[in-house]
Amino acid sequence: MAERQQYATLTGIDLPPAAETSGDILVMLHGYGSNEKDLLQLAPALDGRLRCVSLRAPLRLEEQMFGWFPIAFTPDGISYDRDQAAQARQDLADALKAIIERHQPRDGRVWLMGFSQGAVMSYLTALHTPEVLQGVLALSGRYPDAPGMNLRLPEAVATLPFLVIHGLYDDVLPVDNARRARERLEGRVGDLVYREYPMGHGISDDALDEIGRWLTRQLDRQENRAGTRNSRNSA
Repeated sequence: MAERQQYATLTGIDLPPAAETSGDILVMLHGYGSNEKDLLQLAPALDGRLRCVSLRAPLRLEEQMFGWFPIAFTPDGISYDRDQAAQARQDLADALKAIIERHQPRDGRVWLMGFSQGAVMSYLTALHTPEVLQGVLALSGRYPDAPGMNLRLPEAVATLPFLVIHGLYDDVLPVDNARRARERLEGRVGDLVYREYPMGHGISDDALDEIGRWLTRQLDRQENRAGTRNSRNSA
């Protein structure tokens, strides 16, 4: 049964796994103007071995509407305050550490799935604290490469698997945002899956199917590697 939990300064909904599990956790980060109930609706379509923790962003916009940091739509695109984005990243990092401490996931790391602004937060986490991640799912988002940010991929990112999904008809964050993310990641990470679907700013059934397949493949690989290690240790 899903329960509301507090993780450092962030609140969220914790949905235990439906099947036997080795402790894998999928942390969900909703988009700007949504809330922690949004992405949790996807859980029944995902691998039952996953514990899903859907976090609420810290910035209250309106009733049941939250954001990770303030944004403004300008003629030159979306603008935001870097200091507030950095604070949101720190709040998320603290929450992830609290989740890991409480639930003790496999290898002490979590899977991170973000939609729209939540995808930006997923990228920022991978760039600054990759050691807490098993992998990243960036859905309908953008890579945080604004001029002057000087973001470099740390070496640890190279070992993380990435799934990047975007809609061809996205009129909020056009698909070029995902294509730029692919350019930043290609050749720098060892496991990148990139998909475009005929959809807008959302998650279609085909996209959800790909998310489910990708996660199951990753969990199977983790379990196979764990089984190999155990066999070697017992030999």
